[in-house]
Amino acid sequence: MKQIVLAVIAYAVQRDIDAAKLCQLAGINLKTLKKTDAPPVAQQQLDALWLHGAQLSGDPLFALHFAASVQPAALGIVGQIVQTSATVGEALTHAAALAGHLTDQCRLEIARNSKNFTVRFIPAAGNINEPTMAFRNLMELLMVITIHEVTGLMLEKIAPLAVRLPYNVPDITAYEQIFRCRPVKRAGEYALVFDARYWEEPILSANYELQNMLLKKVASMAQQPSKTVNNLQTRVYNYLLANSYLGIISLEEMAANFNLSPRSLQRKLKEEGVKYQEIADAVRKSLALYYISAGSYPLKDISYMLGYNEMSAFTRAFRRWTGSSPLQYQSL
Repeated sequence: MKQIVLAVIAYAVQRDIDAAKLCQLAGINLKTLKKTDAPPVAQQQLDALWLHGAQLSGDPLFALHFAASVQPAALGIVGQIVQTSATVGEALTHAAALAGHLTDQCRLEIARNSKNFTVRFIPAAGNINEPTMAFRNLMELLMVITIHEVTGLMLEKIAPLAVRLPYNVPDITAYEQIFRCRPVKRAGEYALVFDARYWEEPILSANYELQNMLLKKVASMAQQPSKTVNNLQTRVYNYLLANSYLGIISLEEMAANFNLSPRSLQRKLKEEGVKYQEIADAVRKSLALYYISAGSYPLKDISYMLGYNEMSAFTRAFRRWTGSSPLQYQSL
């Protein structure tokens, strides 16, 4: 989130807003923020940043216009992993898995069928039908970044088939221009729907070696307490995903990585309302969708890599996750 806050301030400067004045009004110490060990920006400070940015610029859609200008670099290591992905589908799969490195306010889910794929932004808490202005800004920011993040990295301009928000927007023309599609109100849903053909669209800056190094860096970060990711379940999820080349490790091995006993790890996860097995299954699902979409692995090998001794067990799990068998999903 620190990178995004700095990007907001930089954008404000481009809009002829005095950075010192904006930070003062938002209660942000810019000198401290620039330091590598800066404490995380509080939610009320971010709320104030959006509010005063809009007031000082005279632009009620300041946050939305900022979102359209954001480059992947503002997303830190997540943006770098997106840039080095081989295809749009791979980039979105990684972005969904690593969203916890950007915010703990929501998570991303991806669903595919033969005609399209949908990216859903699921709030962590609160009434999503009556969100605060700050939360709306955050969700719209993440949605617009999803559309624009690969702009310039491929040979085609991505435009969604549908944009769904749980509220009516104030300036439908401006929103349609930035989202590249007219948003519609859909209770309880933040979602983007794209044509299926975009999934395999190659990214020009793909770099497998660099991406592998970045994923290992994410793994090492997951072992340390994070200033942006406060919950243990997200750190466990990210560690499992980044170390997937080792297979899905056991509860005992995971506990050792976090210098905890297995019982302590279970207890801490229980306090967050989740079990280790549930996190492991979520990672298996994410990896299964990625491996099948990549088209480089036989289904039997994917089953083995995910820790299933029998193909039938993998098929049952995959059907539970997606409603279809691995073979059916592969043919989409």
